[in-house]
Amino acid sequence: MSTEASEKLISFHTQEEIRQWREAIPEGDLLGFVPTMGALHKGHIALVHRAVAECSHVAVSVFVNPLQFSDSQDFDSYPRSEEADSMLLAAAGAEVVYLPRSLDMEAAEEQALLGNPADVLWEGEFRPGHFSGMLTVVGEFFRQLRPTHAFFGEKDAQQLFLVREMAAHFFPEINVVACETVRDEDGLALSSRNQLLSPRARKRALNISYSLHYLQNLWERGERDISELEAVLINKLECEGIKIEYAALVDDKSFQPANPEFSNPWRACVAVRVGGVRLIDNLLLGVPR
Repeated sequence: MSTEASEKLISFHTQEEIRQWREAIPEGDLLGFVPTMGALHKGHIALVHRAVAECSHVAVSVFVNPLQFSDSQDFDSYPRSEEADSMLLAAAGAEVVYLPRSLDMEAAEEQALLGNPADVLWEGEFRPGHFSGMLTVVGEFFRQLRPTHAFFGEKDAQQLFLVREMAAHFFPEINVVACETVRDEDGLALSSRNQLLSPRARKRALNISYSLHYLQNLWERGERDISELEAVLINKLECEGIKIEYAALVDDKSFQPANPEFSNPWRACVAVRVGGVRLIDNLLLGVPR
């Protein structure tokens, strides 16, 4: 990264700094926002590139949110690389990196209390409090930055769904943009947690994308029986060293269990532990009719 690129990235640590910067943006300019927990990889950078392409100004937050971790060990082991993250963001064309040391969560708590039935399923079941913590922090960032656009990856599809629900209720002026999952050449979905995998565990983790694409092939050949599709997915995922938390077909418009009575698209979603590292992935299958 050039020194010039580094100098273009502005680092803020306080709400007052963000407020002053936001107020200086001319009315009518588009502000893109990419929330992250750091340990950035090509998937995050793809979000930044999309934001840079579509907006006049781009801000990225780096904040490891303790409210999103039900396991303190998981929080402590989450990778942190603030300096490297800032270098990547500068090279990607971001204007601001927001690095709050803490956030005042009280003002944002109501956003976490939508009571959407999807917040206790799938990720919500295995990570109690995760989504309320995520929505609290994202809502606070939305309030502080007042972006016109916010960019989220489809790898965290349930998170994307709930953020859209929150935005529709409390921030209708924000356009929540979905960005396609970025994968390594071997198919593994990019994740900050991938760097915690041993070489052996990483090889086993390739079974995740393989299983999802196998399911997609069945779908394309006309299979629509939910029980059969889920059984095949579980069967393909099961191998030595992989512990399945869930493997399910969901309604992409509600994140409830898929229902053949409705014509909404179905998405296959999985969460597994490989070598002690928790990984999630998903694949949109299509409309069942």
